[in-house]
Amino acid sequence: MFDYESFKDIAPYDQKGSEEAVKRIQQHPEYINMFAKALIKGNGILVQTARKAFAAYIMGKLNKIHSYTDFQEIVTCGMFIPTVLKNTSKSFTVSGTENLKKDGSYLFVSNHRDIILDCALMDYALFKNGFPMCEMCIGDNLLSNQFIEDLFKLDGAIIVRRSLPMKEKYLETIRLSQYMVERIGSGKSIWVAQKSGRSKDGIDVTHPAIVKMLHLSQRQNGSYADTIRRCHIVPVAISYEFDPNDISKAREEIHTLREGSYEKKRFEDMASMLRGVRKQKGRIHLSFGKELTEEYNDANEVAREIDRQIYENYKLWPVNYFCFDYAEKRSDNADKYKDFDTQAFLDKYAHLDEDKRMFVINSYANPVRTHLGIIKSE
Repeated sequence: MFDYESFKDIAPYDQKGSEEAVKRIQQHPEYINMFAKALIKGNGILVQTARKAFAAYIMGKLNKIHSYTDFQEIVTCGMFIPTVLKNTSKSFTVSGTENLKKDGSYLFVSNHRDIILDCALMDYALFKNGFPMCEMCIGDNLLSNQFIEDLFKLDGAIIVRRSLPMKEKYLETIRLSQYMVERIGSGKSIWVAQKSGRSKDGIDVTHPAIVKMLHLSQRQNGSYADTIRRCHIVPVAISYEFDPNDISKAREEIHTLREGSYEKKRFEDMASMLRGVRKQKGRIHLSFGKELTEEYNDANEVAREIDRQIYENYKLWPVNYFCFDYAEKRSDNADKYKDFDTQAFLDKYAHLDEDKRMFVINSYANPVRTHLGIIKSE
């Protein structure tokens, strides 16, 4: 039987924790109003009306929330994601649900482009197709205040403690490993990104360390292959037509290349989250891969198979083919972007210096390169 009390500090809220978090939120309706303002951009009476309706919906539903599953159903899937999709996307499509069992529990390993939307959209896809939703791993660096922590833990967040001394961090990693394996064994699915940070260059590569972590707590309970089977790993590919954070990612990466490092400013992650939910993403596609069932002897083999499925299932949009041709100075794929306004796209980045501009273009081109095998996982 899963021992929740042993992991209470990093696990999503239980019923008592959920109800206490709801009470804290009810005492500060101004936070919900700020959240509505951040989510729904613009001016005018219609925008103000939409914000008020969103905040009123949330406040009116809080008494019905007694678990994080309630929050996921009522808030995340009932209002948050539908609002984001309505305001910032042209379509959201899903494939691969036939690879999942309704009574299955999985470790979903996903490519990572957006701080919060990657998992939230996957939960929405599961919810709309009649599957149980999952818990999600997030770094403690995102928990900037009690309100944000409450929102995340009410949404099924598992806290990954990154800001610890080396020895404590190792012990905490073992505990996280135990939590994930035992939680999946108890019938609950978990989402984890394929690496600790978002992909900024459009190259989706699974870090073997993520996979190695799973076996840390299980070395006395069977072979490495046994652990992988117990985790029921399913790769997930999420493809945004446009990345709302493409310019900020380029600035960060070019600064790192030029200066050797980049130190994030306070609330920079928060700004990225807001851009992600507020700005246009065009079309979005999410694809569930097939569960890993082969005999895997090490983390590198597992990582390569996750990468293979993500590259295979990633949806390539006209912008990807255009940027690939533009960067490679060719026109082989012109038929795939004949209706795409290439000049308007280029004009959007004309104010950037050449290094940043080409970084953005290559970030859209790289999914084509990985699909073609021009870039391979390490």
